[in-house]
Parts: sequence; C-alpha cells; structure tokens
Amino acid sequence: MTEVLTTFGLGLASALIPLINIEIYLSGLVAAQRVGPGQSVALAIASGVGQTIGKIVWYEIASRSMESAWVKKKLAQDKWKLSYQKWQLRIQGRPWYAGSIIFAAAFLGVPPLLVLAVVAGSLRMPRSVFIPMVLVGRIGRFYLILAAGGSLYDILFK
Repeated sequence: MTEVLTTFGLGLASALIPLINIEIYLSGLVAAQRVGPGQSVALAIASGVGQTIGKIVWYEIASRSMESAWVKKKLAQDKWKLSYQKWQLRIQGRPWYAGSIIFAAAFLGVPPLLVLAVVAGSLRMPRSVFIPMVLVGRIGRFYLILAAGGSLYDILFK
C-alpha cells in the first residue's frame, strides 16, 4: 500500500514539476524487483491518476489565464482573435480529433502532455474529452513500462 501511495504522489509531483520523472521511478521499481504481476496494475493506476490530477491543474491554470488583462488585450487584436477562434473551433468542433491528440500525448509522450494540457485549457477543450483521454493514456503508458520492464528483467536476469 505504501508503494501505491508513493507512486500516486510521485505521479502527481511529476505532472506538476517536469524535472521529476515518473517513468524513471517506475523503471527503478522494476529493476529493484519490487513489482509483481498484480502490482503492475495498481501502480499504473496510481501513477496515472496522480499524473491526470496534475495535468488538470495545468489545464485549469491555462483556462483561467484566458481571463487575465494581458490575454484579453492580445485577443482584442484581430490577428490574435482570428487565430484563437480558428483553433478553438478545431478543438470544440472535433472532439474525436482533439481527444486522439491528447491520448497520443498521454500514451506516447509526444507531443509533450504538459504543453498540450496548457493548450487544451487555453482553448477550453471540453473536460469530458481531456480528462478521460489523459487518464487512459497515462495508465496505459505506465502499465506498459511496468509490465514490459518486468518481462525484460525476467528475460535478462533470470
């Protein structure tokens, strides 16, 4: 239980502070032989939930920044306003497209999920698209790291 809570906390911290790397931590657990087959699921969920909460924080910061005087001043200019509206229509009008980009970033790490969380918040991507795609993508990514890492360790060292 302690490892699950620690993993959740590090998942959250790594989502908020890019210098903390949850993938290295999970790989370290595998290398230290601290992850059994059943634990992979629990640890993947814990790290995925922590990461998702952290990305929601970035999303909300970006979303609320759209109300700042500086952003409002920028969006009052025709060039900025047209560009923003164009991207907002792309996101709002095509939830499968927007969701697939977020899922790819969450699962593959490309483009960086932190950047896309900020973009999604500033464009006001629906939370009903953003949150599940981040959660499922992150859990899948972390489970793959844990399961594949454990299998590779077994092949190489047992």
